[in-house]
Amino acid sequence: MSKHRAEHRTTRSRGGVNRVALALGVTIVAGATAVAVVPQLMSGAATAGTPATSTVATVLAEASPSWVQPPVVQAPPPVPQPDPAVPAGSGTGRRIVFDQSDQRVWLVRSDGTAERTYAVSGSRFDNLEPGSYTVQSKTRHATAFDASGTMEYFVRFATGFSEPIGFHSVPRDNSGKLEQTRAQLGTPLSAGCVRQWKPDAIALWDFAPVGTRVVVTP
Repeated sequence: MSKHRAEHRTTRSRGGVNRVALALGVTIVAGATAVAVVPQLMSGAATAGTPATSTVATVLAEASPSWVQPPVVQAPPPVPQPDPAVPAGSGTGRRIVFDQSDQRVWLVRSDGTAERTYAVSGSRFDNLEPGSYTVQSKTRHATAFDASGTMEYFVRFATGFSEPIGFHSVPRDNSGKLEQTRAQLGTPLSAGCVRQWKPDAIALWDFAPVGTRVVVTP
């Protein structure tokens, strides 16, 4: 074999090795992780003039799990607020206290501590003077003075311009619908009486026999 032919065969052999290397691709080791870059990516990067390291970074970023979300931080629960204290100057002993400015009732034990306190809806009109009263009568089921609806657990303690004033449950109109929501308690909405949510109306009914003192504050 001539020298010329031998050199020609050697050149072809080396070219074949190079083509095999490109066909199999290149393995790049980044830290402890081996990333295989296919020839098309290498070829495309070279063609576009983009460094190979940019392609590797893209592959690594795409390999990160997309479903991983940061932990959700729960807001702390609201701190319960203490019940408002029994109004100063509301007397002593066992009594019911109705504060008109706060639209709130307290059922006060003989030692001066509150057994129960809750928001109510008093009169929209100026028909109840501050002062001391007593429970005069109790009616389990009652009808509104204008026959517009009914209420339960009526505890009468005063008289307004012409009609009795008392504590009772939120009235229902003649269709059976409540005339206000629980969320509206704390706002004066009645025509003269003191509206209570039903469990509170029952509690006052049980607390207040006839003769129980009622103190109304401004």
